[in-house]
This record gives sequence, structure tokens and C-alpha cells, in this order.
Amino acid sequence: MVLCLQKEAEVKLYERMNLKELKEAEDDFDEADMKAVEMYRQQRLQEWKHLQRRQKYGELREICGEQYVKEVTNAPKDVWVIIHLYRSSIPMCLLVNQHLGLLVKSFPEAKFVKAIVNSCIQNYHDRCLPTIFVYKTGQIKGRFIGVAECGGINLEVEELEWKLAEVGAIKTDLEENPKKDIMDMMTFSVQNISAHKDTNTKSSDVMKPNIT
Repeated sequence: MVLCLQKEAEVKLYERMNLKELKEAEDDFDEADMKAVEMYRQQRLQEWKHLQRRQKYGELREICGEQYVKEVTNAPKDVWVIIHLYRSSIPMCLLVNQHLGLLVKSFPEAKFVKAIVNSCIQNYHDRCLPTIFVYKTGQIKGRFIGVAECGGINLEVEELEWKLAEVGAIKTDLEENPKKDIMDMMTFSVQNISAHKDTNTKSSDVMKPNIT
């Protein structure tokens, strides 16, 4: 029993080590322990990578047109990039920036950037704003152009989260489209109106005099 506890204590030494210490202590573990040590090392490595990425992408950054290729098109292949082309005089653009600023904190593994549209595309029409492009490996994987496609003037942050998740840019915990309830209510209302019209039409037909 004492021997088992001693063995367990020895194996768990690695849990207090950082990556450098694990590397230096490899010779101190026997073959049986090395599997557990290696699994733990990989876990620590993934945690370190996640932390590095979080520190790198944890904010909504402003870029200009000259940085577009470097920051967006040529971003690392394993990184999703969400870029918002905006104009500060358009309220909907400000709302999208506000929501993206919140989402970037929840999804730091994705790269969120924004750019004033004139610095990237000349003579871009206001009716096309806000514009959100989603990139991966230099290719556009999703696009939302204009107020309607971006979710409307009453856009909620959860709705934008769902849109980005649908194209694969982020992994959301949301189980269904937050706008689904509103859409269901609209569908129900339309069906009720149609049914009401049908009923009125049938009633009118019944009340028509039978002229021969």
C-alpha cells in the first residue's frame, strides 16, 4: 500500500512541471510512466498554444487596406479571419463593431479585424454596408453584405454568433438559431392571415345570392 502511494506520488510530479521542466526530467521516468507523462505534456502544449493564440487574437483590431493581404488573405492556414468593412457614419456598422468586440473575447482562436471600407474598396456603396467577410486559407468562406444579410437593425450578438458559426468560423454553444422564435412567430402570423382570408372568402361565397 505504501509502495503504491509512493509510486502514485512520483508519477504525479509531472503535473507541477512546465514544458521545459518536463523535457529536462524525461530520463527520471520509467517506460510505464512515460505514456502518462507524454499525454500530460501534449495537454500542456495545447494549453500553451491556446494561451498564445488568445493573447494574439483576443481583440478586435483595426487595419487599413495596405494590411489586408498580410492580415487577412495571408493569415495562418489554421486561423479563421472575420473582417468587417464599415463606415463610422452608419449606425448598423457601429452595432456590428460592438458585437464583434464582444465575440472576440469569447472566441480568441479566431482573428477579428475591422477596416474603414474606403481604405480597402473605393466607391463602395453605403447600401452594401455593413460587409462581413469570413476567410480561411486565403479563401472567402462566408459573406454578409448589407443590413439585411448581417441580421437587420435589431441584430443581437447571439444572432451574429450563430451566423459566424454557420459558416464554420467559430464553434458556438448555441443549440439553435436565436432568431428562430421570431421567424416562427412571423410564419405563424402569415399562416393565420392566410387562413383568415380563406375563411372570409368562403363566407362570402356562401352569402352570394344564387342567381339563375
